[in-house]
Amino acid sequence: MTNNNTSSSFIAPHSIFAGFYRHISRHRRFQFLILLSLTLTSAFAEVLSLGIVVPFIGILTQPEVVFAYPAIAGIINFFEIRTAAELVLPLTIIFALAAFLAGILRLTLLKFSIRYANAIGADFGTDAYHRTLHQPYIVHISRNSSEIISGITQKIGTATGVLLCLVTIITSLVLFIAIFFTLVLIDPMVASISIVTFGIGYGVIAWMTRHRLLRNSQYVATEQTQVVKTIQEGLGGIRDILLDGTQSVYSQVYSKSFRRWLLANGENNFINAAPRYAAEALGMIIIALLAYYLSLQPEGIGKAFPVLGAFALGAQRLLPVLQQLYGNWVIVKGSQAALVDVLELLEQPLPDNQNKSKNLSINFQKEISFENVYFKYTSAGENALSNVNLTIQKGKCIGIIGITGSGKSTITDLIMALLEPSQGNILVDGVPINSKNRKEWQQTIAHVPQSIFLTDASFAENIAFGIPLDQIDMTRVKQAADKAQISDFIDSHSDKYNTMVGERGVRMSGGQRQRVGIARALYKNVDIIILDEATSALDNLTEEAVMKSIESYGKKLTILIVAHRLTTLKNCSQIVELDKGKITRKGSYQDIINNGE
Repeated sequence: MTNNNTSSSFIAPHSIFAGFYRHISRHRRFQFLILLSLTLTSAFAEVLSLGIVVPFIGILTQPEVVFAYPAIAGIINFFEIRTAAELVLPLTIIFALAAFLAGILRLTLLKFSIRYANAIGADFGTDAYHRTLHQPYIVHISRNSSEIISGITQKIGTATGVLLCLVTIITSLVLFIAIFFTLVLIDPMVASISIVTFGIGYGVIAWMTRHRLLRNSQYVATEQTQVVKTIQEGLGGIRDILLDGTQSVYSQVYSKSFRRWLLANGENNFINAAPRYAAEALGMIIIALLAYYLSLQPEGIGKAFPVLGAFALGAQRLLPVLQQLYGNWVIVKGSQAALVDVLELLEQPLPDNQNKSKNLSINFQKEISFENVYFKYTSAGENALSNVNLTIQKGKCIGIIGITGSGKSTITDLIMALLEPSQGNILVDGVPINSKNRKEWQQTIAHVPQSIFLTDASFAENIAFGIPLDQIDMTRVKQAADKAQISDFIDSHSDKYNTMVGERGVRMSGGQRQRVGIARALYKNVDIIILDEATSALDNLTEEAVMKSIESYGKKLTILIVAHRLTTLKNCSQIVELDKGKITRKGSYQDIINNGE
């Protein structure tokens, strides 16, 4: 995602909206046509309620004037109405019904618009999260999670608000056109004065504030991400923060970002609301000037009343519509940078095989082979692995040892197809692992890292990780927990396997969390288990018991153990030592011992 403060200024708004339109489903596009139809109906009701003002006010002030309007005179003659008094009740009823109908339609339009925008926002949020989860592992480790969290949670909400603004702009524009043409029919001069005065006023303000709104949008997008980042880092490192007493450092960073975010939002809100008060005052001045001008005409003030009434009601309808157009434009302009970030999430590519029900078959029966494998994390970086040649026989226990940064985790990530070799091949029984068979291959592997991720759920849900609660096989859960030497600890709780472990397992020791992670791997019932420092927090006796339980699966299970302690690997059939991305030694535990550690 881009957080460059100037990046969004180079992306035209129409390109942004075209990008969003590509992600709107056919169903939502059809709903938009319904919304447009409702908008046109609402506009007709507004025209009807406004158009009847002139005869309604005229019949109350100068009845004879009403009969002078050709269009109205034709209707009066059709219904055989002879006196003005006969018009009062019908016009009152029609005027009230038209106003009531216009109000009901506006409320219906408002409700439908909000529901429509929120529905699309929900679609966007789900799609962005779905696409994020399908990104390659190399993408996830190369970007800041705070940007993603901010984008999917807060900025998707901003995009939803902008969608509602766009819908409102469309509906307001239709209503504006309808009201304007109605005013033209009533009095072209009044309509021209209204449009020129109010239109130019709002246009000048919009032109003057456009750059400030864009700058504020960049502040909002950047500081929004920084706020999430600060909260995430502060809570994630709370133990060290409490120990070091560095609360004020994090609070100051948070305060600075949060304050800039709120100030930018506040200025946008002011730019949004301020023109309304000036326009209302201007409208009153125009009514006063028109009243004075019309009173000087030969017909006198009596004829001016219907026109003034129509203008007053037209302004009362026109000003809110203009304010809606302007206000929603302000929100759209002020959210442009956030929209760019959201669009980048929606444009994330999905893997080619994501929608395929069946992938190219891969069947692990003999061996996994590394053939002249090189890997680097960035094109300009150094090789994390260089010329690795390695064969892993099925059913064997392979140990991988080396200092930090030697390439141990990289080699296991390549085996799990989370990373792809920069050069060379990784083959399973002679078949290269690639995008067509990666998903099926990964389903045969379980990984136990040093730091186990636990959700704030029950022991059973954490062991059967990712399985819906009603589909968990409790027999397998208990068997896996017993093999991982964690069943006694779980049974010591009153709710046993239904006991909640707490967020990230904070109420458990490191060794207990590791054993839950091992139980999770055993529950999957896979062909390969990769233990990446997965027993580092266990005491020697527990580690030995766990390893014996895993080894009891026999030759159907291939085990890869990454460790710093050589004693952890004493039961491995082969140990591979890495240094600076290269294999420096291979052999049995005894061979490594004899050659010196």
